[in-house]
Amino acid sequence: MTDGRRDGGGDGAADTESAIATASDAETPGAAAPSDAFGALGGETRLAVVRALDAASLRTFSDLVDATGADTSAGFAYHLRQLTDRFVRQREDERYELTDAGRSVARALRAGIYTASVDREPVDLPDPCPICREDGLVAAVADNVTEVGCERCDGTVLRLSLPPGGYAGRDSDEFADAIDAHHRRRIESFDDGVCPECAGAVSTRIEPVADGDRGGDGDGDGPSDPDGGGEDDEHVPVQTVYDCETCGADLRCPVALTLLDHPAVVAFYHDHDQDVRDRPIWNVGSEWRERVVSRDPWCIVVGVRLDGDELVCYVAGDGRVVDHRRESRDDAPAAESATDDTDANADGDSTAVSTDDTEGLRANDGAAESGAAES
Repeated sequence: MTDGRRDGGGDGAADTESAIATASDAETPGAAAPSDAFGALGGETRLAVVRALDAASLRTFSDLVDATGADTSAGFAYHLRQLTDRFVRQREDERYELTDAGRSVARALRAGIYTASVDREPVDLPDPCPICREDGLVAAVADNVTEVGCERCDGTVLRLSLPPGGYAGRDSDEFADAIDAHHRRRIESFDDGVCPECAGAVSTRIEPVADGDRGGDGDGDGPSDPDGGGEDDEHVPVQTVYDCETCGADLRCPVALTLLDHPAVVAFYHDHDQDVRDRPIWNVGSEWRERVVSRDPWCIVVGVRLDGDELVCYVAGDGRVVDHRRESRDDAPAAESATDDTDANADGDSTAVSTDDTEGLRANDGAAESGAAES
């Protein structure tokens, strides 16, 4: 991640508007309507052309006729014309190749993005449940969406989609690692201000967790606090929200998950002979705490404690880490820690929020129903 994005200054909203305007100015006048572009791919002959050029990047007209098994060259020429310029181009040497859009279509065909649906029976995960802190986490797959839940407390920790290719060739022990790696990269890309779906500009904000974002049933009744505490309007967990201004992809997750690759966090774990990447996103560890110290403007304190030391990061309302510091817990009274549950600001409006209570990751890609965490 760039230092300017995470720790630097600047007007994020203005930067986003500028980026969108630049992208809009760069659009090709008279570009094809989406319906025309997708319509050009209709029919097995046209898809066979895409597959043939994907297998061998340069082919002559006669090569393509043979590769696709077309009945007549005249009929084939019609289908090829529908693909030309959008998905296929003819070079000066009269051979054909895929355009960038054509290569994207070819990759989607090979990966089964629009045709494959993966289902898998639940498999045990070695990590404890972040809700009840007991063993019993399982991961099940339905229609390419993996749901991580707990058989002990019946809580849903997260729901995350993974392209069909992510499951292919991976056994039950490996696909969970693929999900963790895939969505870590998605969070990092969103946090860098680049949409992982379309590379469009991304806006970032902090907001309270809405009822619909919590709990496994999508009914607003999340799992009970394992410590027995209740919640009111003053003590609602917060989340980081990313929105792509171009394609509309968005992602919501606990603030702590956005800091896993921050240099200060990586160095802190390294100095304690640990690797933060060893913790899966469905349970980054009980050493993490989130705390709201100000709502206007937003200021979230995210702390992590290891071996008597604490790293404290201060996160602004646009998701930037504006400051961070280390302190030894052995050298200071516990009540003075910035993330202690018993600490409060002068207005009494701050609250200690651990990542155990904010329930994982949620991303709205339209691939899963509402729940504690979705993608």
